[in-house]
Amino acid sequence: MARVLLLNATYEPLQLVSERRAVVLMLAGRAEPIVVPDEPALMHSAKMTIEVPAIVRLHEMVKLPSKVRTPPLTRRSLLLRDGNRCAYCLEIADTIDHVIPRSRGGKHEWTNVVAACRRHNMQKGDRLLEEIGWSMHFEPRIPDGPWWRWRHLSDPDPLWAPYLPKAS
Repeated sequence: MARVLLLNATYEPLQLVSERRAVVLMLAGRAEPIVVPDEPALMHSAKMTIEVPAIVRLHEMVKLPSKVRTPPLTRRSLLLRDGNRCAYCLEIADTIDHVIPRSRGGKHEWTNVVAACRRHNMQKGDRLLEEIGWSMHFEPRIPDGPWWRWRHLSDPDPLWAPYLPKAS
């Protein structure tokens, strides 16, 4: 099943939903179609046929909790943030590294964790960058709120472009 972009009442992108969920929202009167492709998929029931839109907008505003604004720190999200590149050599990263090692009081948080290649992660061990004379190619930072999750869409529909942030 294809994906449909769900917009808040303010036209802010909320999430991707299945075609079925988008049609259910429209039939329930909770959403309206915003963009329908030239050749839309069709959903049939016993009494009606509905064109599946590419984008739907909710009629009522949904407030996002503040927890949603900062994504959880996982290995996958960290590798996405750093573009799968090692902070020390810019080669392909396959592990994560704590800039200030946990054994020395470093915390497991966005500003202290970077993607690293296995070689540099092993060489660094539990030492500080100053102790071994290394520097990073970029500073670790907290991903920038709810827009962060749209940057990594592998195959965004071209019809979504006006509604997604420019960084996408």
